[in-house]
Formats: sequence, C-alpha cells, structure tokens
Amino acid sequence: MVKSYSQKLRVLYVMQILLKYSDEEHPVSQTEISERLHAYGIQADRKSIYDDIKVLNEFGLGIENRRSKPSGFYVAERSFELPELKLLVDAVQSSKFITAKKSNELIRKLEELASVHEAKNLQRQVYVGNRIKTMNESIYYNVDEIHQAISQNRLIRFHYYEWTPEKEMHLRRNGKAYEISPWGLSWDDENYYMVGYDSDAEMIKHFRVDKMLDIIITDQPRRGKDRFEKFDLANYAKKVFGMFSGEERTVKMLCENNLAGAMIDRFGRDVMIHPSDERHFIVSAAVNVSPQFFGWLVALGKGVVIESPEDVKEEFKEWMGEVMREYENV
Repeated sequence: MVKSYSQKLRVLYVMQILLKYSDEEHPVSQTEISERLHAYGIQADRKSIYDDIKVLNEFGLGIENRRSKPSGFYVAERSFELPELKLLVDAVQSSKFITAKKSNELIRKLEELASVHEAKNLQRQVYVGNRIKTMNESIYYNVDEIHQAISQNRLIRFHYYEWTPEKEMHLRRNGKAYEISPWGLSWDDENYYMVGYDSDAEMIKHFRVDKMLDIIITDQPRRGKDRFEKFDLANYAKKVFGMFSGEERTVKMLCENNLAGAMIDRFGRDVMIHPSDERHFIVSAAVNVSPQFFGWLVALGKGVVIESPEDVKEEFKEWMGEVMREYENV
C-alpha cells in the first residue's frame, strides 16, 4: 500500500526535481531523475519517467528535451525569468522598510523560484553594502492589517512612535492612539507610508508604516470617502517631499537646461515646462512647501531659482538665512 501511494506521488516528485535542478544550461537526464526519485523511495523505469514528463507537458509545465550535450530535460518556461528575479532581489535588498531578517527570508523564497544553479546568481545580488534597514520587525503584519482594513472598509486604531536622541522609542501624543481611515499605501523615498483620513482634523494624513504599533481594525466604517473619490495617490507623493506635509502651492522655477531630467524624475513627464532662453526653462509644479522641498532645491544648487509665488521665494530665502546663521559662530 505504501509503495502504491508513493508511485502515485511520482509525477509530483518528477516535477519538483525538474523545477529545482534543471534549467537550459543544466538539463537533467532520465538517469539522474531516476536516481533522485530513488532517494525519495520511489522506483521508476525509463518509460514511467517519460510518461510523467509527457503528463507534465500536457499540464503546461513546458519541459524541453535537449539532445545536444549536455543532454537531458529542463523546464523552459518559468513564472519568473532570471533577470526578473534579480530585479526583485535588488528591490527587496535595497528597501529600507524591510528588515534585514525579512529581506533574507524573502530572498531565500525568491531563490526557490529558480533552479539551484540560477539561485547562485541571485545570491551574488544579496550583498548590498551600507543599507540602513528598518528595525521594526512587525511591518509585514502592519501592511497586512492595513490591507484588510481597506478591503473591509474599516477604520484602524494604532500608536505612532518617533526616536529620541537617546535612541529610545517615544510614542507621539503622549501615547494616545490614532484613529485613521486607511485609503492607500505608498512607497516613497525608500519608505512605506499609509495614506488615510483623520476625521478629527478633517484632513488627509500619511504615516510611516514601520513606525506604527498595535494596529487594531475597529468595527467603525472608514470616513473621508468624498475626499478620496478623485484622489491621486501617485500625484500626492510627487507633491509631498519626503512625505513631509506643507501648504500646497504651484511654484514656478527657472532652471538650467541640464536639470530637465531632475524635474521630470520628480514631477513626471506631464509637468509644465516652457523654454525661457537658450540656457534655461521654466517649470511650474504643484508642491507641498516644506523644509524638505527647500532642501531638495539646495541640493540642485544654483541651477534652479524660485520665480514665484513671491512669498514662497521669501520663505526660502529666510529658511536659507536661518541655516547660514547656525554656522556663523561655529
């Protein structure tokens, strides 16, 4: 009876062997398949293995028989190609909001989508230096809770923390819980944010997911539907620099031509750009005016100048003056 049951599992083990050990450069022979089946306690002759491969092909696995050396069978088509897996591995490894432990766990799972030979190429992608990873191990569960709340149309309750100079976690609002209606998630500046509606403040807010604690899905329905009916999350992320809030203004900037790429990268290809002279262009974009926006301008150097509104220009000059005064007596 045990032997008969094992034989019924044979085709599944053949599929597992092919997925794990074969690729175009490393086909597996009928003899190797037979030996690996034997390790599972399953006996199979040549005809049985060929029959199993035929069944798997009809199932849609896409197995090729390579007759030139090295000869053998291999899975020709997989759900993910090797370059796609490398891209995913790099994204996981470089994401600040995923802890180092979770990054390694995810990468190991991604490796299982390739053959053992191709997985070695993925392992070379793992070592990316100088990455500052989040320390909040619960971020995976936070994201899952937020998605559930959105699908169930429910308001969530949570605590939110910040770091002190003593490297201690300090709960904001003296530990009072936030009650927010979640409407979306955004990945911006290497961090993960929840965007939602605060009905007490009557405004849209965003929160770093890795700084949210003790998330509870309440039985209260979400609020702010009217505010999100025409809400563009991607556009919101473009306006809010580093996800720091500020007053939304349309700012006109005079830029050197070599900064066209920086403006399009930041605001998208639909941003309004008009030539000014042979060396400059004018760009108009909606931004949330904040110190983070000013810092972005400083990083671009003298190649960009705020043209209008006048009060934003003055606010920028005042901000730069305050920064310079900090260095006067240093």
